Amino acid sequence: MKLSVCLNAVGDYNRIDAMRLARDIGYTAVEFWEGSFPLDEYKAGLDEAGLALACMGGAGNLVDASKRSEFIESLKASLANAKALGAQNMIAIAGQELDGVPRDIQMQSIVDGLKEAAKLLSDTNITLVLEPLNVLVDHKGYFLYRSSEAFEITRAVNSPNVKILFDIYHQQISEGNLIANITNNIDQIGHFHIAGNPGRGEPYLGEINYREVLRAIDETGYSGYVGLEYWAKRDSVEEALKRCLSDL
Repeated sequence: MKLSVCLNAVGDYNRIDAMRLARDIGYTAVEFWEGSFPLDEYKAGLDEAGLALACMGGAGNLVDASKRSEFIESLKASLANAKALGAQNMIAIAGQELDGVPRDIQMQSIVDGLKEAAKLLSDTNITLVLEPLNVLVDHKGYFLYRSSEAFEITRAVNSPNVKILFDIYHQQISEGNLIANITNNIDQIGHFHIAGNPGRGEPYLGEINYREVLRAIDETGYSGYVGLEYWAKRDSVEEALKRCLSDL
């Protein structure tokens, strides 16, 4: 299983020092949430550490069709950075649910926005990954929280450059049934995030049996990355990263 270190979750380390830490522990890939950043600095850091960029920020607010042009312009800027850094995936955020707007209208807005995005990505090897988030603990009011709706969206978009970021922590809270939901829809998944539940701590703590979940993912033939998007609660940042690399 290919693991990627989420630099946003590496304690008090700045991005460049976090890259070096990941390399020194033995990781070969990192990711971060930003779509806009000091490009030369990040590129130099990745090159020095010899790391692949598994995933980075892209653009958000797909539910609101009136914000479509803003979404596309933001995506274009992020895409330029992604190309320069050799990123494999970019994150798309659905946005907060709109009051008084039927759910099917907001779903269609997401599909339409992603179809436009797919045109920008069609001549690249970059995948835009739409992320469902839980609304019970971390992201109240967010539109997209059920994986079934997420997969319905990407199947409607029907592009190899648009898939789902399946965050196992979020989907455990939202719906459970992790292995079945993942393996039955693996063709629609472009990236994973993991963290322990409850608390979004180390993935080797809590109620999710990641050894079994990751084994099931591996058996599907999935060849992408699994991002470590957790905040160390019990162990130090360094020890947690070491244990994830050795135990997962």
